[in-house]
Amino acid sequence: MRSDPQEDKENLDELLRQYNNLRNGYSGFLEEDAFERIIDHYDETEELSKALEAANMAIEYFPFSAPLLIKKADLLLATRKYHDALTTLEKAALFDATDINLYILKTDVYLALDKQELAVALLEDAIANFEGDEKIELLFELADVYDDYEEFDKVFDCLKVILEEAPSNEEALYKICFWTDFTGRNEESIRLHLKIIEEQPYSELAWFNLGAAYQGIKLYEKAIDAYQYAIVIDEKFDYAYRNVGDAYIRIRKYKDAIEALEKVLELSKPEEVIYEAIGHCYDRLKNYAQARFHYRKASHLNTGDSKLYYKIACTYFNENLFAPAVKQLESALKIHRLQPEYNLLMGECKLELNEIKEAVQFLSTAVRVRPKNIGGWESLIRCLYTAGYYTEARQQALSAYKHTKGKPVFIYYLSTVLFAMNKTKEALIYLEQALTAAPKGVKKFIQLDPSILQKTQVVDVIARHKRNREL
Repeated sequence: MRSDPQEDKENLDELLRQYNNLRNGYSGFLEEDAFERIIDHYDETEELSKALEAANMAIEYFPFSAPLLIKKADLLLATRKYHDALTTLEKAALFDATDINLYILKTDVYLALDKQELAVALLEDAIANFEGDEKIELLFELADVYDDYEEFDKVFDCLKVILEEAPSNEEALYKICFWTDFTGRNEESIRLHLKIIEEQPYSELAWFNLGAAYQGIKLYEKAIDAYQYAIVIDEKFDYAYRNVGDAYIRIRKYKDAIEALEKVLELSKPEEVIYEAIGHCYDRLKNYAQARFHYRKASHLNTGDSKLYYKIACTYFNENLFAPAVKQLESALKIHRLQPEYNLLMGECKLELNEIKEAVQFLSTAVRVRPKNIGGWESLIRCLYTAGYYTEARQQALSAYKHTKGKPVFIYYLSTVLFAMNKTKEALIYLEQALTAAPKGVKKFIQLDPSILQKTQVVDVIARHKRNREL
């Protein structure tokens, strides 16, 4: 039967009237539960000084009441009177040591006083003396203590014990999924959830957690199977669809991933990350128009994410649409001007558009920001070589070799440039050196300028090295 709010208010008003009469010295009497209600009222209205005054008066009338002492301790804790709170709780324990709030508040006091060891010892002792829901509540409290002090494996341990005691506890099921991933204890989680599923075969959370644990050790097929069970139990379980999509991406089943991720969009509000993931799948399937469409959807939700403009630019570049790619890269570079990938792709686009000076500028920025990146140096040298800037290309090949700790590809490039400068003797020396260090790298040498194979000396050197390797 529901209580009448108006009647409750009238009852409270009457209690407050009687209480104020007592405060003012008039005769009268209030029951213990009446005092509790008055204290709660002042606590709820954040009038803590009045609540504490009411608690003190109540204890004068009922000095052996553990609940009243615990309420007072709670108020002392809220007002940061930690030692007074602890003394009050010790007194309450003399009258009733079975009230769970006694241990929860005492834990809070110890934590406030930075005495984690005492808090842990208190809870561990208390847990042994409680059963059922109260034991579970104390285990959650202990987990929170370990979390605060960054003992994360022990958080997992507490949640594991809770689920062994109460396999259907939703709060623990939700939390252990996170802590499994955080601590990497996937194998334990798998064993735990398989046992839970034996008892609770229709627990969609247990199936989901099992899938997440399998995914954590890269058993994606098993993860997908577990998520599918969760979806069968709850067909609107959007997080299961989300994880299924991610698992399909990992095993490169992009069409299946798209189907799962589109289901996420049906079940929950649009998210940038989902549109981006769908765009990625279409990108991998070489359906660049659809990839762009979904990347744009993502960018509308987060206009400040430069990476999305870059990804749209990549789709245009892959279709040899260099001018539209440049426009997207301009947007990306407005947000992150020195991002190496953006400058590198912009340089490649400018090179394709025969805007050589700008290409050199962007590629130079890319290698300056990330000097150990081989791809950036390769693009810069190729750009300079294509434009006929051989002296600069030679210098950059030497710089690249130095900054990448002697990658042979740049000896090949140096040789190519020297041939173009008609420094044949020096070019052949470097070609010999490169072939000795990395024979397979000759492909890069030829790709930079395929016409170089028209030089008899080059063909002879390459053929001789090939014969020597086969002997």
